[in-house]
Amino acid sequence: MSEAVGEVELDDGVLVIRRIHVVLKLKGEESQRETAHRVHGFFADRCPVYRTLIPAIAITTELVFEALTT
Repeated sequence: MSEAVGEVELDDGVLVIRRIHVVLKLKGEESQRETAHRVHGFFADRCPVYRTLIPAIAITTELVFEALTT
């Protein structure tokens, strides 16, 4: 699951998206935590949407990992 928040500014009377912050929420086994954080470190560079938008919009992400309990 993810949640995104965009920040807009007025530019010559037009609302323009300037920043987007995405919180990625992932549940998994504790043994998968390190892998999830490693992948989070490079996934954006392989994402077509990110690569398209990043020249015009500042995009940040964070990963919230929740270990499954037994």
